[in-house]
Amino acid sequence: MRLHDQTFGLEKGYPRCSSSSSFEKPGYEHIRVFGGVYMDLRNRVIVNIRILKGLLAACKRTDCFTLPQPPGGPGPAQLSPSMAAMSLQSNTPEALRVVNLLQERNLLPPSPVSAPTPCLPQDLQKLNCSPEVFRSTLTSIPQTQALLNKAKMPLGLLLHPFKDLSVTQLPVVTSSTIVRCRSCRTYINPFVSFLDQRRWKCNLCYRVNDVPEEFMYNPVSRSYGEPHKRPEVQNATIEFIAPSEYMLRPPQPAVYLFVLDVSHNAVETGFLSVFCQSVLDNIDALPGDSRTKVGFITFDSTIHFYNLQEGLSQPQMLIVSDIEDIFLPTPDSLLVNLNECKELVQDLLKSLPSLFEKTMETQSALGSALQAAFKLLSPTGGRMSVFQTQLPNLGVGALQSREDPNQRASSKDIQHLSPATDFYKKLALDCSGQQVAVDLFLLSAQYCDMASLGCISRYSAGSVYYYPSYHHRHNPAQVERFQKDLKRYLTRKIGFEAVMRIRCTKGLSIHTFHGNFFVRSTDLLSLPNVNPDAGFAVQMSIEENLDDMQVVSFQAALLYTSSKGERRIRVHTLCLPVANSVSDIFAGADVQAITGLLACMAVDRSVTASLSDARDAMINASIDSLSSYRQFALTIQQPGLLAPTCLRLFPLYILALLKQKAFRTGTSTRLDERMFAMYQLKYQPLAFAMLMIHPALYRVDDLTDEVRIFMSLHSFLVCDNLTSHPQGPAILQLSVEKLSREGAFLMDAGTVMYLWIGRNCHPNFLTQVLGVPNYAALPDNLYLLPELDTAESQRTRAFIGWLRDQRPFFPSLHIIRDESQLKPVFMQSMIEDRTESALSYYEFLLHVQQQISK
Repeated sequence: MRLHDQTFGLEKGYPRCSSSSSFEKPGYEHIRVFGGVYMDLRNRVIVNIRILKGLLAACKRTDCFTLPQPPGGPGPAQLSPSMAAMSLQSNTPEALRVVNLLQERNLLPPSPVSAPTPCLPQDLQKLNCSPEVFRSTLTSIPQTQALLNKAKMPLGLLLHPFKDLSVTQLPVVTSSTIVRCRSCRTYINPFVSFLDQRRWKCNLCYRVNDVPEEFMYNPVSRSYGEPHKRPEVQNATIEFIAPSEYMLRPPQPAVYLFVLDVSHNAVETGFLSVFCQSVLDNIDALPGDSRTKVGFITFDSTIHFYNLQEGLSQPQMLIVSDIEDIFLPTPDSLLVNLNECKELVQDLLKSLPSLFEKTMETQSALGSALQAAFKLLSPTGGRMSVFQTQLPNLGVGALQSREDPNQRASSKDIQHLSPATDFYKKLALDCSGQQVAVDLFLLSAQYCDMASLGCISRYSAGSVYYYPSYHHRHNPAQVERFQKDLKRYLTRKIGFEAVMRIRCTKGLSIHTFHGNFFVRSTDLLSLPNVNPDAGFAVQMSIEENLDDMQVVSFQAALLYTSSKGERRIRVHTLCLPVANSVSDIFAGADVQAITGLLACMAVDRSVTASLSDARDAMINASIDSLSSYRQFALTIQQPGLLAPTCLRLFPLYILALLKQKAFRTGTSTRLDERMFAMYQLKYQPLAFAMLMIHPALYRVDDLTDEVRIFMSLHSFLVCDNLTSHPQGPAILQLSVEKLSREGAFLMDAGTVMYLWIGRNCHPNFLTQVLGVPNYAALPDNLYLLPELDTAESQRTRAFIGWLRDQRPFFPSLHIIRDESQLKPVFMQSMIEDRTESALSYYEFLLHVQQQISK
């Protein structure tokens, strides 16, 4: 049996199988695809869930037994020696139950896939960090690098460090003393060991530290002498109000600078009116305090500054035409205090759209405008929001079109995935050094070279937003999306002058980061801004054997300045068991985390090597892991393509990645759309990235009132930190076989939703939800559901609204008929079906089996 060792996980160069041989269609043409009352009920369900949760906690995961704890509180040092001999394989039969993928076809669960629970004693597990914030690709860490290599799965962490959390999920501690290890600087956490009331052992470097006198007092219970009961030792996620020693300079005010394209192309799109109205509507909700500052720069072939100094009767425009040697005409009056100058700011926003409505200027000096904005923000740092509608074509940073429309559907390697110039990366690094983050909004119907422009955000810890074919009249769906995204962007929480450091137990090391940031040192990320919608991933290796360890820990510490001027530290700590067998490693595999990390690695491989290399490496990742499972973890050899239950969806997710817009070939894909998909896979938190990779499909013409109960309970239970809840509408396999001409089906693809209406859809749904008498009356390009006063309409709109509320960005809705232009786009997301350029799921499984059998 031949094993493919050239996958992402081992980073040993290019994959063995070539693009032409690994994923071209074999001769499988003969194979077919297989395919008041409400509140009372709610209260009863809640009570029942709590009862069930108590019962489940007692019997769930028999391997995760509870050990008696000494008075010092739980910690690795107090674990029973028997834990070292704990056998995950024998005690987690479900995770390792053998599945023949070629025979068991309905493997997709009807509800969202949840993260596996690490095999820890219950007292430790209940203190562990939420997987929504911090999770590992392997919930059992291999003892050695050799064991990890044998399992052939990537080891890494996925983080959502600044996620919006409720008060109960994020305790905030104010203390003059923040207790940290004197050696490795780890923050005290639930997984340290108290040797006695006066000494604690670090769970990362094992140094013994003294307990400060102040830490002996528990502010929650108002008792003395129980340091192990303090909030810092009872919560894996916690936030500290930092004292002065955590400040390099006094906290700066929140500063927001908007840089706006006002060329003829920009005015034609109509984005300026939407932008100005959105800022006017949300100006009082901008995060900040009485010191908050704002400023505006507009540009075409020249740069326009706006004097908004208090005392002026109206805003004053200052034009700089020398874009080769940019300067600030009145530096002290271009960024103004929002409270003091709000009326002038509002006057400017009301007048901007009409100020440029007749312009015929077609040139765009984006590079010079960015340089000017950088000079303006350098003294304080802050957030730069850039709105661009075309390819910059004048001055520094000017670009030329590199896209060949004839190559969009090429089955060969895609060109121009790397930047055409280093101007934007260099400027981003300068911005990062001055605590400036750049967020880029691209609103364009034409190619604008996102591969180059996106660098300004990627390396400054900013975000990229993309609205292809944006037009205020011709594309109302994009306008709605832009409005909703902008409202969230303007009002969401923000942190300034941030750094994030990830620490891990001695013997483990971090070697690659994924996300938008600048790496200041081996384990320190520079984040001029941090926002609650940003995700990160890291790859790890095992440098020293973990033979003597039963558990290992990881800690992410985010130091930032709040919009109110407070210096804060948010700390997340994750504890995982150490495994000494391949079977144990497979039992703890987190298939979604593995997929998310592989997606990040594939993006990097596409840019630094080639798209075909990235595709081959993803294919080999599935081949290698299942081959290793068959060779090292199976006790009884059987025919077929075998996988443990925990990895049963891995080949499906790999196929979904291969068909995803970022990596697909043979299907017409604009270069900017491909690059935007790549940026999102690197930047989005895992839950949102997985929807982009494998969309969720629901049947919605038969929703009942139980759906409303489910949605309300789900929101309530998440806030109540409970995980067991009634199931909502079933998630269907992504295959045409699951569609029905008599039904209506909603596909949630993360950034977009499609509502497909069958030709023979029930008349009741057409009239009560869509407001049309019959199928023929359904208009094309429908993107809004009418607000009808019917139970069916209210249920459907509530369900779509609930899905939208689960994410930080606004997915537009497209209602599709059989004759719609968007129908091919909808069908391309049917991952399990065959297309002209890609295999079906069953064909892909046969291909994987063929490679394993070689």
